[in-house]
Amino acid sequence: MDARYGRTPGRSRRNIVIAVAVAVFIAVVFTVWVIWAGPGETDRGLDSDDVGYHVQSDRLTVVRSQVSVDPGNTAKCAVQVLDKSFTIVGWKVVTLPTSEQRTRTIQTEVKTSSRGVTGLINKCWIP
Repeated sequence: MDARYGRTPGRSRRNIVIAVAVAVFIAVVFTVWVIWAGPGETDRGLDSDDVGYHVQSDRLTVVRSQVSVDPGNTAKCAVQVLDKSFTIVGWKVVTLPTSEQRTRTIQTEVKTSSRGVTGLINKCWIP
């Protein structure tokens, strides 16, 4: 009866081998994803928040931000100014030296090519 309906010992072994291969493949893909998307910069407690901005003229905007980084680490932040169509009109990279304070407020003057309408931190990283 088993031979008539395709249930042979060879076929069940093949199904087991296929199931094990699929399980190993899924485990490898998951492990690679965890390593790739892992904690990254959060290991050093890096965090940034936008506090505010002040457009002083068509060519200058002051951006205030709060950056938190574990004491003893240097950080760099890219500060940008956008115009009303969300085009970047000003960009500046700021280096925060090591400090005993975890959280610091920074004020950055960014020169612009035209009048900006907002200023913010694009990204911070540990060099």
